[in-house]
Amino acid sequence: MARDGGGPGGQSTTGAEGADRTRTARVPKYYRLKRHLQQMTETLPPGTPVPPERSLATEFDTSRTTVRQALQELVVEGRLERIQGKGTFVAKPKVSQALQLTSYTEDMRAQGLEPTSQLLEIGYINADERLGELLGLPRGGRVLRIERLRLASGEPMAIETTHLSQERFPALRRSLVRYTSLYTALAEVYDIHLARAEETIETSLATPREAALLGTDVGLPMLMLSRHSRDAEGEPVEWVRSVYRGDRYKFVANLERPRPTG
Repeated sequence: MARDGGGPGGQSTTGAEGADRTRTARVPKYYRLKRHLQQMTETLPPGTPVPPERSLATEFDTSRTTVRQALQELVVEGRLERIQGKGTFVAKPKVSQALQLTSYTEDMRAQGLEPTSQLLEIGYINADERLGELLGLPRGGRVLRIERLRLASGEPMAIETTHLSQERFPALRRSLVRYTSLYTALAEVYDIHLARAEETIETSLATPREAALLGTDVGLPMLMLSRHSRDAEGEPVEWVRSVYRGDRYKFVANLERPRPTG
């Protein structure tokens, strides 16, 4: 049976004709406005206020709904920052972090920022099957769970939840009072040094609690990291789940092409 290519004489229209049709596709009005605003704000310093929606709608002869959609996408991308009750402003550049086995404290200081943490919750939980597997514990084993709000020069950046075996690190909860860095406490008190980790990065949307803690909007895209760290002997040390603001954070990986073998 002959195949209908969609053009005269059964010829396909997916070549030059299809490409021309793609090039001439209609660009939504909000997107053209978004591109214009992006180019405009790239020349302005962080903190510069963006004109109100009504003024932009009048200037570009469009509806406030179109303006709102363009502004919202720029906020989600981290190019603009919306402050409740004050307006929309040009955002600061995103914090760029290399993917490496370092602590939050080390990462922020490398960026010239002052790291601080706010303890949200600390206590013991019983490991389920999955958490027990990650930490080398039987189901129901005791796990120290530490949830902290991470800040950089006073700005909320991430919510970090760390899990460690109580059996392997007895009295760690008391040790954390003396040390500002968990990794420092592990090294000084238990002579444990992290050697390698598996880290997974996914996307999620900010829950109401996460949005309130991070000072952002519900539903804003987040970067969700899961880190499973081991020591030099290959023994599990911690399992961490962190939620970073997608509008303020980006991760950088340095890649090398493996050398051919054989």
